[in-house]
Amino acid sequence: MTRRLGLLQVCAAGVLWGTGGLVVTVLHERDGLGAMTASAWRMGLAALVLVAFALLTGHRRAVRRALRDHPAPVMLIGCGTALYQGLYFVSVLMAGVTVATVVSLGLAPVLAAAWEHARARTRPSRHDLAILAAALVGLVLISTASAEGTSGPQDRPALGLLLAMAAGATYAATTVAGHTLARQVPPVALTTCATTAGALVLSPFLVVAALTGEPVAGDSAASWALLAYLGVATMALAYGLLYAGLRTTTGSAATIATLLEPISAAALAVALLGERIGPAGLVGAALILAAVAGLRARPPVP
Repeated sequence: MTRRLGLLQVCAAGVLWGTGGLVVTVLHERDGLGAMTASAWRMGLAALVLVAFALLTGHRRAVRRALRDHPAPVMLIGCGTALYQGLYFVSVLMAGVTVATVVSLGLAPVLAAAWEHARARTRPSRHDLAILAAALVGLVLISTASAEGTSGPQDRPALGLLLAMAAGATYAATTVAGHTLARQVPPVALTTCATTAGALVLSPFLVVAALTGEPVAGDSAASWALLAYLGVATMALAYGLLYAGLRTTTGSAATIATLLEPISAAALAVALLGERIGPAGLVGAALILAAVAGLRARPPVP
């Protein structure tokens, strides 16, 4: 039951992340906010909310203890989270949404699983390979279907591909490190410390936007509400759920479970933007859901 709850928490994080892309798109179209500017607001507002929550709910001791006992791992996870966002968004501009999504999200579970089996000196079972294959094929299908009819600059595809690979490796590394640390640090404390570190890393992008004359923030209450949602729901709450779930879920399983992100994004695009997902996209979504269900059905590893 505990392991199932952990997977559900990770799945919920993936669903929340899937809504972030739509919010960033709306902010860009309405206010001209760049992807990195929105990311900086996302982590900055999340850090403020998490620090306030920790102070008001009596978690400040846990936060101080996490910084005292695990300063380097906490900071590295936060910086890795910020780095993953930056690498992914830049790869989208250079290589397109499909390549960036498939390579970064697809490479992460492969690397996480390879690391876990190498560390334990074990081999993946047929069940593990079937789940991974279903998840990766489903990711390719739904990402390709979701990208039909859209276009991006794609001005440097080779460099964009390398950045997407780096994003996937960073995502896998931070998830595996988060799995290790989540068993020693309470989720609220870990999320607060890591998010604050990531916010410090991304904050210079707000200064760069101001110096270059680009929009720094929204001009309306609706835009600020979207920024608040981006920080509270897709960052503070989502990563809190991720780290809570990682206490009972392996890093490789978590990277597969968070593949619900493109399903959530595609569903929102259909419901709110009127986009259409063809048969290939539906098959891809079904394969990802089957892979996640297979994870949930597995017995706990002793």
